[in-house]
Amino acid sequence: MKNLANRLSYSTIFLTLALLTVSGQIIAKGLPRPVPEFTHSRSEAWLNSKPLTQVMLRGKVVLIDFWTFDCWNCYRSFPWLVDLEERFQDRDFQVVGVHTPEFEHERQVSQLVEKVERYRLRHPIMVDNDFSYWNALGSSYWPSFFVIDKKGMIRANYIGETTSGSDQANRIERLLESLLME
Repeated sequence: MKNLANRLSYSTIFLTLALLTVSGQIIAKGLPRPVPEFTHSRSEAWLNSKPLTQVMLRGKVVLIDFWTFDCWNCYRSFPWLVDLEERFQDRDFQVVGVHTPEFEHERQVSQLVEKVERYRLRHPIMVDNDFSYWNALGSSYWPSFFVIDKKGMIRANYIGETTSGSDQANRIERLLESLLME
């Protein structure tokens, strides 16, 4: 009987996860919803940019990338992000990185700066050492990508490694294209 209960519990967990995600896209209730304001406004909390606000980004489609510098899945997504930025550079599009550390040593901004330079990340990056923006958006995974429309509404959330040409990259890019046309 206990074995049957365990199998039912695992089945319930699996079914719940299957319903919540479809190939990396989180089927989130309450979308679209307004994107919360960035939680850090001091210059020291931003790399590659002065502090941004959501008002400054209105009129642009924004891809927010939650990452941490010891995450291999995050690293493997960087070439796609850099390529995406280059292809969309003449459009109303902006990538904003949010570095939220998984481990204590990832809170070291000097080490973060080294990683940003190593991976040639040029987009604005907010340092979210206190998890305030992570919590405000309801992020749970590294990497996690939130797609924001020109009106400042969260339209989708994708999780996991995303590489050029992958099914997930193609889905995100189709969504970005459609939002850029709005």
